[in-house]
Formats: sequence, structure tokens, C-alpha cells
Amino acid sequence: MDTTLTPFHLTGQRILVTGATSGLGHSIAMACARMGADVIGVGRDEERLARTLESLQAAAPEGKHQTLRADLTQAQDRAAVIEQIGTAPLNGVVHSAGISRLAPVRMITEQHLREVQSINVDAPMLLTQALLKRSLVAPGGSMVFIASIAAHIGVPGVAAYSGTKAALIAMVRCLAMEVVKRGIRANCLSPALVETPLLDATATLVGSMEQERGNYPLGFGKPDDVANAAVFLLSQASRWITGTTLVMDGGLTIS
Repeated sequence: MDTTLTPFHLTGQRILVTGATSGLGHSIAMACARMGADVIGVGRDEERLARTLESLQAAAPEGKHQTLRADLTQAQDRAAVIEQIGTAPLNGVVHSAGISRLAPVRMITEQHLREVQSINVDAPMLLTQALLKRSLVAPGGSMVFIASIAAHIGVPGVAAYSGTKAALIAMVRCLAMEVVKRGIRANCLSPALVETPLLDATATLVGSMEQERGNYPLGFGKPDDVANAAVFLLSQASRWITGTTLVMDGGLTIS
């Protein structure tokens, strides 16, 4: 397929995806590669990174893909990522790495709060800062942050997680205003429940998710649903969109 025939193509673009070895990040990295991008996948697990690189090369062998091992909560690892990217600016960045820890407010510990904040907010913002300081996001580039429906509605047991995703959305609005003069866009995606390993882990903790599935007129999302939206926000098809958040919930909040 000649992807250049559509405004959604990413042909020849350098796209960095964090959390690229599993779940939404992996699906987004694969979708970007299939749409013509050269993908730089970032993750913490060497074996998963190797498998991800094999998958990227198999899906889009013409692409110049690479993977980088980094714990983005660590300053030295963020610095190493910046060095390994090189001097060629990125056309797109997807901040997909994140964690969710279930705990009601009365049981949240200080360590819990700091861990969720560090991974879900501090790491993507500090990596973004480092990229902008080195002018490593190209004019006309796009940054996509993975937020959550939990930032928009009340859900028992996920207060810490919800708070970090709401903070991310607020910060991205401000970031969008700061970088718009360089033609760079910044947006969030807020997916509801998607069939990923994270959902499987949640089901293990709370039991069956079938009752919750009934609240979704269009059912739970698939990783590719979110990946396709990320491709849209990275591509020129969304060139007039910045500072916004796309809620993806299968009709949950209108039902």
C-alpha cells in the first residue's frame, strides 16, 4: 500500500514511543511502523525490546527502527536516550509508558503516590523538556501523551492514578501553548478500558470484568483502536489540532 496517498501517513518520519514493549505502546509502535515511520521504541526490559525490534522489522522492513533500554524515571537514563537519538530531530513522540496501582485513598501510601507520579507525570514531562532543550522535536512535529478516562470520571480505588492523568492533561494544555510558536503540537488520548495486559491484571484483582463490559455500548477497546488514534494525532491529518484530549470510551460516558 502506498501510504503517502493518505494524510494519515508517517512515511520517513522519526517517531519515538515510550513503553513500546507491551500494551498500548507496543501497538502504537507497530502502527507507526506500518504507516511508514522509523520507530525508536523505548522500554525497560531487554528481552522485550529485542522482540519488539524483531516485530517492527518484520512489519516494516524498509524502516530504520531501533530500540533503547531506559528507565525514564532515572535522570541518567533519560540523558542516555537523548544521546542515542542523535542530532536528527524527531517528528513525533508518544508517551505511553505508565502504571496503575489500585488502592482506595484511605490505604494509599506516600511511596504509592510518589511512584505513580514519577512514572505517569514526571518522566514524560522531563523527557519532553530534555527533547525541547536540544531542539529534538522538529517544527511541525507532534507529541502525544496517553492519559485515561479515569481523569474525567470518578472511579473507586484509582485516585492516585486518576490524579496523575488529570495532571498530565492540564500540563499538556500549557505545553501546547508553549510550543505552538514552533509549529509543534501536543495532545492527549484518554482511553477507557482496553484489552491489554493491564486489564488482565485488573481482572485478576477484582474478579470478572463482564459486569463492567456491560457499561460499554461498543465493548472494551482494542489496542489498535488507540494506536490508530495516535497515528491520527501524529500525522498531518490532525495538523489543526493541539492542546486537546480525545476521549475514547466506547460510549461509556454517554450511556
